[in-house]
Amino acid sequence: MSCQDRIVQLMHQYLDRDIMPEDEKELKSHLQSCEECRTHFQQIEKSIALVQSTSHIEAPSDFTAKVMAGLPKEKKRVSIQRWIKAHPLMVAAALFLILMGGSLFTSWNTDHNFSVSKQPNLVVENDTVTVPKGETVKGDVTVKNGKLIVEGKVDGNVTVVNGEQLTASAGQVTGQINEINEVFDWIWYKMKSTAQNVMRVIGPEEQK
Repeated sequence: MSCQDRIVQLMHQYLDRDIMPEDEKELKSHLQSCEECRTHFQQIEKSIALVQSTSHIEAPSDFTAKVMAGLPKEKKRVSIQRWIKAHPLMVAAALFLILMGGSLFTSWNTDHNFSVSKQPNLVVENDTVTVPKGETVKGDVTVKNGKLIVEGKVDGNVTVVNGEQLTASAGQVTGQINEINEVFDWIWYKMKSTAQNVMRVIGPEEQK
């Protein structure tokens, strides 16, 4: 519409019933002579009439409930994220077990070197470890990728990983004997040992 802004302003003042008599006279005179402004003014009047005619219409009482029901369901990923935020300790424990299990699995498949615990009265020859007859070895004995022969006494636990343990008739082990030849046995053993070590550390602290 090419007419000046003043005419548009007068239209709004007229429709708001806030126009001075002399301005109303000017507006009507212009509308009679300008077809474009007259058409625009009539369109505004029709729009106002339409809005006023629908003002009494109310939405159904269940409108909101139906709209909410029609919305897309919350994605499962969002629900999982909320569960993670609500249970951080369980998530941390699960991640620890997964990472530890993966590390131990890799260790089992790649580490084939012979190793033995460091008690001074153990006799080591090649990949064979012997507890001599008449000797008492203090503490836990662990042999990995080798053979253990117990002829004397072990005052503790014996663990043989991916190897063989033989106890002579006179041999004695005061603790538990663990023979681990499967990867899952190895993972379970390491996790159990770690948990026991943690409890040994936590126990004294809680008693203070």
